[in-house]
Amino acid sequence: MTIRSTGGQVAAYAWLVFALLNFVDLFVGITGDPDYSLTTFTIAFLLLLGCGIAYTVGLRPAIIADEEALSVRNPLREASAPWAAVRRIEGKNAVTVRFAGPDGTDLETRAWVHQTSPRAQAKAEARAQKQARKNQGPAVDLRGRTATGFAAQQLNEMRDRHRPKAKSGAPGKAAAAKTEATATGTVEWSLPAVASLAVPLAAVIACLIVSIFN
Repeated sequence: MTIRSTGGQVAAYAWLVFALLNFVDLFVGITGDPDYSLTTFTIAFLLLLGCGIAYTVGLRPAIIADEEALSVRNPLREASAPWAAVRRIEGKNAVTVRFAGPDGTDLETRAWVHQTSPRAQAKAEARAQKQARKNQGPAVDLRGRTATGFAAQQLNEMRDRHRPKAKSGAPGKAAAAKTEATATGTVEWSLPAVASLAVPLAAVIACLIVSIFN
């Protein structure tokens, strides 16, 4: 299962198309003759910087869950943990995952995608309570009333399915407990994401410095 932001992807692809058309105009010449000046290259690097932002903010963020592990991919960093290491998944203002870290302490990461404002969360809970009173039934599960809550609900269901199952008898339970105790997750920087911002930004700064001294 992969959870992404549809709006972020649409905005990112729109910018990439806009940048591509401008690159063609700058270096091939659609609206006029191409001008290979310092200003042209500065504009080109600014467009590349925008593409880096579109990638890191719009295309890269995702929550990826498979049979083995859960990964939370944010603009510049990525947290990944096997299901046995996942301690808790919550979906309030954002999908939050707590998992065992490599040094023995618990780590927590917030997903960039599917964030919900406190106001929207409060409205969703109020709607759910109103519906429960109208139906005169038992209290309803509020987790699925927002995109954030629904995502957390799905991930918790996957976690329950893929956690190590203790077999009947003490040896089976001990093996499952040992698996959970030794499983750990990691949080790492994404070098491609950092480079997609750092390289064009450094190029823009270099072009500005050159233009100042010329």
